[in-house]
Amino acid sequence: MKIRHGMILAAGLGKRMQPLTSKKPKPLLEIGGITLLERAINLLINHGVKEISVNIHHLGDQIEKYVSDLKSEVKIKISNEKDTLLDTGGGVKKGTKDFKENPFFVINPDTLWSNKYSKEIQSLEKEYFTNKRPCLLLVKKKLSLDNSFKGDFNLNNNLISKDEHNQFIFTGLQIIKNDHLLSFNKDIFSMNEVWAKLISEKNLGGLESNQKFYHLNTFEMFEKISSLSSID
Repeated sequence: MKIRHGMILAAGLGKRMQPLTSKKPKPLLEIGGITLLERAINLLINHGVKEISVNIHHLGDQIEKYVSDLKSEVKIKISNEKDTLLDTGGGVKKGTKDFKENPFFVINPDTLWSNKYSKEIQSLEKEYFTNKRPCLLLVKKKLSLDNSFKGDFNLNNNLISKDEHNQFIFTGLQIIKNDHLLSFNKDIFSMNEVWAKLISEKNLGGLESNQKFYHLNTFEMFEKISSLSSID
């Protein structure tokens, strides 16, 4: 089986990236001449995704135009959050309504995605269908260029837990279905609430990434990653 749907979270404010994001939304910043948004789109399309939803808020008109100008056979639609930012969970819930009962990828363009992740997105998909539960792609803290991360989760036998001391970081790629979001009877909520519920039910799977982790969360980190010569 193949997952044919994906959601890209592009509605963030990008406050820690200023002044870069004062006139341009964070997903349209470029590394190596490729926007963060296009890197996320390419990863999904190259895997075989046929329908993508992109949510927008800060300077959303620019993202909307960028998407409309892309020459792609894949259907890419905009989920508008210009008036009210719905947080990650609420944004995914709204943006994936048309996906119905189909599982879908959710991807955060803050991570520097490249074709190095092609095998890992395949493995994550296999993990999802094998165990029939939502799953996240995680990476050990030591593989992160940014050593300030405290850690999000632990991983034992492909099952995720959240403990006092956590050794893994969430890369920004996951697979989930709408029913796990529809159980939250509100419009604005975080994916952290969804994950906490799944962890309590012992129903959140995980897979370990072996890639060096580049996460563009601050202006300083953007400059540091931009100066590297070994990334693609």
